[in-house]
Amino acid sequence: MLLIHPSIDPVIVSFGVIQIRWYGIAYVLGFLLGIFLIKQINRGHKKRIKNKQIDDFFIWSVIGVILGGRIGYVLFYQTATILTDPINIIFIWKGGMSFHGGLIGIIISIFLFSKKYSIDFFQLSDLVSSVAPVGLFFGRLANFINVELYGRVTDFPLAMIYPSIDQAPRHPSQLYEAFFEGVVLFIILMFCNKKNYSQNNFGFITSLFLILYGIFRFLIEFLREPDAHIGLIFNSITMGQLLSVPLVIIGVGIYLKTHSK
Repeated sequence: MLLIHPSIDPVIVSFGVIQIRWYGIAYVLGFLLGIFLIKQINRGHKKRIKNKQIDDFFIWSVIGVILGGRIGYVLFYQTATILTDPINIIFIWKGGMSFHGGLIGIIISIFLFSKKYSIDFFQLSDLVSSVAPVGLFFGRLANFINVELYGRVTDFPLAMIYPSIDQAPRHPSQLYEAFFEGVVLFIILMFCNKKNYSQNNFGFITSLFLILYGIFRFLIEFLREPDAHIGLIFNSITMGQLLSVPLVIIGVGIYLKTHSK
């Protein structure tokens, strides 16, 4: 049974040059729900971070994710424009955000914020990692609505046709990622959170998030259409897979470092 993409308008409402898009709503929901959940998780922690500090971190996280995501996208996926059209890097409204770039951005934000307020880096990163799948879930749904990052052609029974692309049945890879990187990863991290926070075992959730996200992303990329302007690297893997390998390695390294006692 072939599925047909519903062709949802990416623009929810337009006021002249001002447009409210599903992609923007996804970011807003991700950040707001993320901060709310961080406060809920933080309540069960013996060593709590003050709610005021969590509220202050909100703007730091927004800046880190958006700047990191955009700069990362240009560096990883539009490298040639750095020299030919460097101002392109600030054109966020044109689209193009990299998860890996956003991850680097939020790590920098966590590091600077934890230094400024004398908070344990891994305590804060564990909280952020716990809710990161929420943002990933909404982000992948937005990719689905925008008909971007779609899957490769397949004969899979539940394949989807994207009429605005072609009539070939493809993997709805955005939905795969929303499910595994969003729903499944969130459930796993929430399951592990209760015991972890009762022991102030900082670093475990961060390492688990990096390892599982890296694995899920690497595997699902086999079903995702490679970026047309990049193609396959070494004729075998995508840029997303190449960038995900270090996440698993770093995640294992964090686990070993924080659990070596």
